[in-house]
Amino acid sequence: MKRTFKSWEKEIINSFIDPYTNGYLEGINNKMKVIKRMSYGIRNFQRLRNKVLCSLI
Repeated sequence: MKRTFKSWEKEIINSFIDPYTNGYLEGINNKMKVIKRMSYGIRNFQRLRNKVLCSLI
């Protein structure tokens, strides 16, 4: 654990200083993957695209 902290010390400290994360984007990516998994029967790409876009509203 000590060695891990030493090798990632700069990044860990920066995560406390800088309030920005990519959590919001990761959530959107996860939601799109779930919709894609649930939509394996859809043959029309436009329908799949519309389904993804409607879920993000």
